[in-house]
Amino acid sequence: MTRLSLWTPRRWQYLIRIQARWPLHCARRHYYMDEYMKEQSDHNSGTIHDIVIKLRERTGVDIGYHITPKSRENLLKYQPKQEELPTRSMKDSYTVVTVPLYGNELIRERYVNHLGRVRLGRLMEDMDMFAVWICHRHIQLPNLPKNVFLPYTFVTILVDRVDFKNTEYLALNKNLELSGFVSWTGSSSMEITIYVRQPVDGEYVNVTKALFIMVARNATNTGSAPANTLKPADKMEQKYWEAANKRQIERKRARGESVFISPPLEHEQAIMYNVLQRTTPPNTFELNKRILPHRCRWMKDSMCSTLLKPYPQNRNAQNTVFGGYLMRQAVELTVVMASVYVGDAPRLKCISDISFLKPVMVTDFLQMNAHVVYTSHNYLQLMTIAQNFNTDRREHTTTNIFYITFKADTIVDEVLPGSYREMLWYIHGRRKFLSALNLQMQYPLPEEECGDDDEDQEDDQPCQQESPAK
Repeated sequence: MTRLSLWTPRRWQYLIRIQARWPLHCARRHYYMDEYMKEQSDHNSGTIHDIVIKLRERTGVDIGYHITPKSRENLLKYQPKQEELPTRSMKDSYTVVTVPLYGNELIRERYVNHLGRVRLGRLMEDMDMFAVWICHRHIQLPNLPKNVFLPYTFVTILVDRVDFKNTEYLALNKNLELSGFVSWTGSSSMEITIYVRQPVDGEYVNVTKALFIMVARNATNTGSAPANTLKPADKMEQKYWEAANKRQIERKRARGESVFISPPLEHEQAIMYNVLQRTTPPNTFELNKRILPHRCRWMKDSMCSTLLKPYPQNRNAQNTVFGGYLMRQAVELTVVMASVYVGDAPRLKCISDISFLKPVMVTDFLQMNAHVVYTSHNYLQLMTIAQNFNTDRREHTTTNIFYITFKADTIVDEVLPGSYREMLWYIHGRRKFLSALNLQMQYPLPEEECGDDDEDQEDDQPCQQESPAK
């Protein structure tokens, strides 16, 4: 077991590393399944642009915008029953697509940021489109007549943990490779595992492994549709399926433990009280009198907002906005907020999760607010909230919540909450941060046990020490 010391002003908090879904030491071993699937299947779907064309052909979505979407009710009669669908394996849905950066200056301009690096928001957008294509490859309807469009709609409901690595080494003049497969299925939901790599001189630069949770809906997106059952084809697929099933159980458990559903835990309440003590003037009973400690900032002053008008270019068959477009906008706004807070360009390290709660209509406006909700040492945890704003009803509806972790090159100012609700955001952000770095509090631990760093410590981590033998 490994101990970590997590720095915060005025004290050290001691933590232990836990065996999470993907440890921070995510080297090649986390890409073994991708390498194994490549040995089992050499399927290639072409480029990202190619799969966009294929998706249009399979779903019958016409080019050209109509205020009233083209009706797909005629396809409802072709929706199958669960027992009519054959079982599928992971190999059946596995495929590879290419983002053709090499030799195409126009495409490169879509993927370059102001630092001359790859736009990760644009990459997230491609990954979402790719996840939909993998769903299409998994779903097989043997009784569907020829020349009849697929009577399905696929919706992104969650993007699980996405760890980014080696992003500073990505070359804009080298193609990116996306590969993936369906790794778990429920009655209508599917977990999609996606890998992103860049081949350079015969070697692969690993960028990320991401999990998308998709739901199969009927042709009009008014009800659920059955998904083909996933049956592992061999021991490797069985092992991966078991891990995916554990992840699904963990997701259900985590949803019920939100700080917005149940009160903070005992040690979290102690943290909240400590923050209140540090920001309240001593020897005073004046109501709502607060002070800001040195090198700290109020949470209410650490946010930025934008109001967007989605356009039909980013719509699906129901005239709702693609999830990938929302992810790109949220990631890029969060990068802006993190850069403003740090005064430099911090690196995106992890997306803890992205929740899709409600659809965004192309007829409405999209408001996004990025908040710095927790900081530690040279890390920042941000929460970005997307809201659908209907001008006729003057209503805001929360559609998405994004949790994104950044790493700066220097120690950052500490963000502090100024109200009880901000306190809950602070605690929630702290949970997301600990999850992003695979850390967990351990009690008690004497201060003198914090020693020297391990030799094999990664640069991405706070101070890391060995624990005493048990």
